Amino acid sequence: MVDFKKKDASRPEADTRSRRMPWSLGSRSYGKSTTKAADYIQSKEKLSRLIDQASLKATGRQGKLKGVWSSLLAFFRLVRAYGNGSYRQVAPRSLLMIVASLVYFVSPIDLIPDFIFGIGLIDDATVLAWTIKACASDLAAFINWEKSRAARKPRS
Repeated sequence: MVDFKKKDASRPEADTRSRRMPWSLGSRSYGKSTTKAADYIQSKEKLSRLIDQASLKATGRQGKLKGVWSSLLAFFRLVRAYGNGSYRQVAPRSLLMIVASLVYFVSPIDLIPDFIFGIGLIDDATVLAWTIKACASDLAAFINWEKSRAARKPRS
């Protein structure tokens, strides 16, 4: 596993910063999520619990997350595959951003707390959408890996 506890791992790398970042990525909440993500990546159990929490939160919110839904599900699968060791071809910075965005997503108290009716998921969806865009090539590579793996499985 990659050591994300280094001092420079607290924020996305410079080339992703140069893209237009949403205001929520500069928040203290996202910074804390990134720090937690570095810790989660080191533990298969923590990653599994994170995916379970994120899946539970996403259930029933498909309409509010419609712009990011299929990629969010792919994030879940990618992180689970990374955690169980079956997929390790993801760039370390992309993995950190993906896990940080999921940590941010499951946190009820972030830039716009989830309990604020009607707008509580706006910042979560914004962070997820930006992460999807920033990690598009890694996400596409993972989806291609899934497809090639499915094609190799014998049909019964």
